[in-house]
Amino acid sequence: MEQQYGICRIAVAPLRAEPSDKAEIASQLLFGDHVEILEKTERWWRVRNAYDNYEGWLDFRQLTAISASGFLENQHCRYIAPPQINNLLSDTEGSTYLLSPSSNLPGYKDGYCFLGDQPFKVLFEPLDTQKGLTADIVTTAMFFRNVPYLWGGKNLFGMDCSGFVQTVFKLNGLKMKRDAYQQAEEGTVVDFLPEIKPGDVAFFDNAEGRITHVGIMIDPTQIIHSSSKVRIDPMDNEGIYNAELGRYTHKLRIVKRFME
Repeated sequence: MEQQYGICRIAVAPLRAEPSDKAEIASQLLFGDHVEILEKTERWWRVRNAYDNYEGWLDFRQLTAISASGFLENQHCRYIAPPQINNLLSDTEGSTYLLSPSSNLPGYKDGYCFLGDQPFKVLFEPLDTQKGLTADIVTTAMFFRNVPYLWGGKNLFGMDCSGFVQTVFKLNGLKMKRDAYQQAEEGTVVDFLPEIKPGDVAFFDNAEGRITHVGIMIDPTQIIHSSSKVRIDPMDNEGIYNAELGRYTHKLRIVKRFME
């Protein structure tokens, strides 16, 4: 098959582990996420998200075809939806779309973004990821407080732990991989908890030593992470302590820094 490309045309599209509506949601595409098309069946297409190279299956009707040049143009999408709840678009027929924070606005110019040749009027002020970055990771993270946990989720109505971290960093112009174990492969090690700075990222492992959880440090004693919901919990050298349960829920493996 000649290489083909697409771009997500709806606010949130589930990226499934198998070509079935019953399959596990491994991740999600947000509006404006562009993909390589790897395989096609009658209804389901296997795709690779260009942002983080994550692969999965989705209903092909949730994509709009784009050219190879359009795919390349979207590799560094400068304008995205900011951390707020009223990110609305309207299409040429007057239908509106409510976008989750960090959604791409491809080809944004003069109040419009484009999926291929189709224009969408942007009814909010976009976030310019190349202008005036403060890298205020903790403030951005706090915006998502109380968003419910959702396996594979990375939108305002449901996030898993690594989707939360990836989204927060993207909103500050910093690219992160999708899964916690992948994120742990990058960054600089913070050797001691007293050296932690706001925005450092803590990783946690299970009994087999596999990294299964991640969160963002507020200070050396508090973490914000997605566990049942995006929440703030105390943390020490042992790990995260959940006061509601009266026990430690996540065992600390390593803390890393992704910005200076």
